[in-house]
Amino acid sequence: MCQARCPALYYRGPPQPAAGPCVRGQGTVMDGQCLQWLVAARSLLPPSNPEWRREARPQTHSLLGTPGGLQPLDLGLCSFSLGSWVPSGPSAFLNLSAFPAAAAQGPCRGPLGAWRPGAACCSRDRPGLRGGGSGAMEAPYSMTAHYDEFQEVKYVSRCGGGGARGTSLPPGFPLGAGRSATGARAGLPRWNRREVCLLSGLVFAAGLCAILAAMLALKYLGPGAAGGAACSEGCPERKAFARAARFLAANLDASIDPCQDFYSFACGGWLRRHAIPDDKLTYGTIAAIGEQNEERLRRLLARPRGGPGGAAQRKVRAFFRSCLDMREIERLGPRPMLEVIEDCGGWDLGGAAERPGAAARWDLNRLLYKAQGVYSAAALFSLTVSLDDRNSSRYVIRIDQDGLTLPERTLYLAQDEESEKILAAYRVFMERLLSLLGAEAVEQKAREILQLEQRLANITVSEYDDLRRDVSSVYNKVTLGQLQKITPHLRWKWLLDQIFQEDFSEDEEVVLLATDYMQQVSQLIRSTPRRILHNYLVWRVVVVLSEHLSPPFREALHELAREMEGSDKPQELARVCLGQANRHFGMALGALFVHEHFSAASKAKEAYLICQPQDALPTKLLPGLLCHAQWDGPRNVQQLVEDIKYILGQRLEELDWMDAETKAAARAKLQYMMVMVGYPDFLLKPEAVDKEYEFEVHEKTYFKNILNSIRFSIQLSVKKIRQEVDKSTWLLPPQALNAYYLPNKNQMVFPAGILQPTLYDPDFPQSLNYGGIGTIIGHELTHGYDDWGGHYDRSGSLLHWWTEASYGRFLRKAECIVHLYDNFTVYNQRVNGKHTLGENIADMGGLKLAYYAYQKWVREHGPEHPLHRLKYTHNQLFFIAFAQNWCIKRRSQSIYLQVLTDKHAPEHYRVLGSVSQFEEFGRAFHCPKDSPMNPAHKCSVWRDPEQG
Repeated sequence: MCQARCPALYYRGPPQPAAGPCVRGQGTVMDGQCLQWLVAARSLLPPSNPEWRREARPQTHSLLGTPGGLQPLDLGLCSFSLGSWVPSGPSAFLNLSAFPAAAAQGPCRGPLGAWRPGAACCSRDRPGLRGGGSGAMEAPYSMTAHYDEFQEVKYVSRCGGGGARGTSLPPGFPLGAGRSATGARAGLPRWNRREVCLLSGLVFAAGLCAILAAMLALKYLGPGAAGGAACSEGCPERKAFARAARFLAANLDASIDPCQDFYSFACGGWLRRHAIPDDKLTYGTIAAIGEQNEERLRRLLARPRGGPGGAAQRKVRAFFRSCLDMREIERLGPRPMLEVIEDCGGWDLGGAAERPGAAARWDLNRLLYKAQGVYSAAALFSLTVSLDDRNSSRYVIRIDQDGLTLPERTLYLAQDEESEKILAAYRVFMERLLSLLGAEAVEQKAREILQLEQRLANITVSEYDDLRRDVSSVYNKVTLGQLQKITPHLRWKWLLDQIFQEDFSEDEEVVLLATDYMQQVSQLIRSTPRRILHNYLVWRVVVVLSEHLSPPFREALHELAREMEGSDKPQELARVCLGQANRHFGMALGALFVHEHFSAASKAKEAYLICQPQDALPTKLLPGLLCHAQWDGPRNVQQLVEDIKYILGQRLEELDWMDAETKAAARAKLQYMMVMVGYPDFLLKPEAVDKEYEFEVHEKTYFKNILNSIRFSIQLSVKKIRQEVDKSTWLLPPQALNAYYLPNKNQMVFPAGILQPTLYDPDFPQSLNYGGIGTIIGHELTHGYDDWGGHYDRSGSLLHWWTEASYGRFLRKAECIVHLYDNFTVYNQRVNGKHTLGENIADMGGLKLAYYAYQKWVREHGPEHPLHRLKYTHNQLFFIAFAQNWCIKRRSQSIYLQVLTDKHAPEHYRVLGSVSQFEEFGRAFHCPKDSPMNPAHKCSVWRDPEQG
C-alpha cells in the first residue's frame, strides 16, 4: 500500500488530532485518497479563534512565514501523487472560516475529513478544487489553484456528474479529519496495491511531463524568450511586463497619429476611461498612485490603540481619531475660535481703539505677535527662519511680502470676468464666517477688510515678475536698526524678542526680500484706522484656523472653493483628516509608512522573495530554491540617478555655448549635489521621531491639538536661529507624492511615496522606468541649472558662478522656449512662457537626460524584448511612459487658477512642448519633418549629441 506524508496546514489554536479512515498516525495516509494543501498564513487573530487569515498584496499574492504559536495540523486527505507540489501563481491566501455551509450529499461526500475513499468517488462524486476565475480543476492532478480577486474556493464534482453539487466548509467548522458515519469503506470496491502504485506512477510521470512542457514554453515562447536583458532564469518580471503592457495599451488611443498630437495618442484611452471624482479638482495617473498611498496610510492610522511604535506614532493616531470625531467638533461649534478671537482682543467695531487713551489698550505689535508668533498667520508680511541664501551654512530670519487670503494678487484687481466672480465669492465667504462667529455689522467689516487686502495687493509684486524671479535682486540683508528706519511704524526688536524669546541687539542681521513693499506697508499702517487694522489681523487668524471648526464653517470654505476651482463635493472626512495628519505629523506618519512598507526590518519580517518560476514565498519555506530580493527600490533608483547625472556631465562637456570656466563650476555643482532617496534614516529610531512631536494630543480636543501643533512648530523653527545647519534634513516626509530640488542645499529628494508603479517598478522594462521616474529625476536635476536654481553654487549659496558671456547665451536660448510656450492657449487663456520658463527648461532637459541614460543602459545590458502584444519599440515606449506620467483631467474652473498661479505649464503642453523639441522623438516615431511633433526649428538649451 502506497503511503505519503501530508504537509502541515498551519492554524492558530490547540493541536488537533489527525483522525479518519485514511490516517495512520500524524501525517501518514493510505490509498492516496487525501487532498494535499500547503498553505502558510500569518495569523492576526486571537488564539481562541482558529480562523484563517487572507491578505492581499499588490500584484503578487505571497505566502508569509508562519509566526510563533502556530500549530501543525494534518488533514489526512492528501494524495500520494501530489506529495511534492507547492502552490504557484497568484494563489494561497484562503479564509476558510468565510466559506458558506452546504449540505453533504452522496455516498462519498460530507464534511471535510468524512469523504469515503474508493473508485466510486472517482466515478461520480469525488470532490475537486475550483479557484474563482480559473475554472474547475481536478484535485488529484493539480493543486496549483488560482484565486483571482480572492474568490471563494469550493469543492465541486471532479467528474462533472449532473448530481454533484458543490460543498463548502461551514463557518467555524473544526479543521480535523472526520469519520464516515457508515464505515470506512462500506460498499466500495477495493484497489490492490499494484493498481494504486501503477496509477500513482502514471499520474506522477504525466505531471512531470506537463511541468517540463510548461517550462519549455515559458523559455521559448514567453516574454523572456529573447535577450537576457529582458528575463533571466525564472523570469520574475513576466507579471510586471504583462501588467505594464496592459496599463500602456489601455491608456493609448492608437487612432491618433503620434506625430500630430502625441499627448492625445498617449493619453486618449486614459482620458476616455476616467472621470474626475466629485470631491477632486483634478485626477490623473499620478493621483492614482496617491490614492494607493492614501489607502495604506489610512489602514495604518485605523489600527487599534496600543500598536507598535513610539509616542509620536501613538499621537498621530490619536490626532487622526480626534479629527474624525465630528460629533465632538459639532458640539463645540464656534466656541474654540471665539476663544482665539478673545485672546487676540476681540472684534473692535465700536471705534474703541480710536478713543482717547486707546493706545494704552491696543497695540498693533502685540496683535502681530499673536498672529505671527502664536497662531502662525501671516499678516501684512511673513516672518520665517530659513537658510541664508548668501551663506547656506547658517539660518537667518527672513521677512517678505505676504498677508493676502486669495492665492494671487491679480484676483483682487478684478481685471476680468473670472476674477470678478472669485472676488464676489470671497466677500460672501467673509460675511458668512463673520456671521457664524457672532460679529456685528458683518457687511461693513467684510468691506473694510477686503479694501485693506486690495491695498496690499496693489503694493505686492507678483511672484512671476522678473524682479521676484531673480533672487539676487531682492535679497537685502539689513540690521534690526536699519529695518526699524525702513518701517518706523513697527517695533521690530520687541516683536522679534517676543517671538524668539531672545534679547536681540540692534546689530542682529535679517534678510529683507521686499524692501519697497515694507516701506509702503509702513505708510499703509500710518494711514489706516486702527480698528480696521485690528479686524484685518484677527481675520487673518480666523482664515487660517476656520477649516478646523464645525460643518457650517467647512461648508462656507467649500462654497468658496467651488466658485474658485469648481469642486462639486467636499472631500470625505477621512481624506480631510489624513491630509491634516500629513500636515501636522508628517514624519510620525512617515515612520509608520516606512516601517510597514519600506524599512529593512519590514523587509526582513516579510522575507519577501521572488522564486523560480514565479511564486512568492518566504525563504524559510523554500530554503533550496533560487530566489532574489524583489524590493530593492532605493538602490535601483540611486542607479537611475547616477546614470542620469553621468549623462548630464557628458552634456556639459559638449555644450558649445558654455565656456570652460562656467563648465568647471557646473561640474562642481553636479559633483557636490546631494541625492536623497526613499526616507531619512532617523525615522527608524522611535526616540528621534518622538522629539519632533513633544506636545500634548488628546482624542477629544481636535482644535486644541491643532493649536498645540502650531505652537510647537513655531518653537522648533525659532530654535534654528542659533543651530548649525544640517543639509541632510528632509523638507517633505517619505509618503509625499512628490520629488523636489532645493537650490539652497543643492539637494534632490525622491521620497518613497513617488517610487511606486506606474512611475517606477524594479520589474518593469527599463524603458518605462527611465521614461517614468527617470524623466522626473532628470527634471529635478535640470532645476540646478535653470533660470532659478542656476543662481546657486555647489554649496547652495546664492552666487553667480556663470561668466557673463555664458549666461547671456543661456538667456538667449531660454528666450526661444519662452516664445514657444507663449503660443500655447487653454480655454482662451494664453500660457505665460516667462512664468513657466524654469519648469519648461526642466521638462525638456529632463526628458533628454533620461532618454540618453536609457540608451546607456541598453548599451551596457543589451536590448530589451518587446512587450507582449504591443507593437511599439522600447524607444517609443520610453516616450509613451513619459507622456503617461501627465495624463490628467482638470475641472475647467481650476484651469483658470492653474494658468494664473502655477509655475508649470498645463500637462498637455508639458508633453507636447518637450517631445516636439527633441530630435530623437521624431526619429523614434518616424515623424515627417515639419509635422506638429517634429518642427524644423527646435528650441534647445541642452545640446543633443548630433547637433553642432
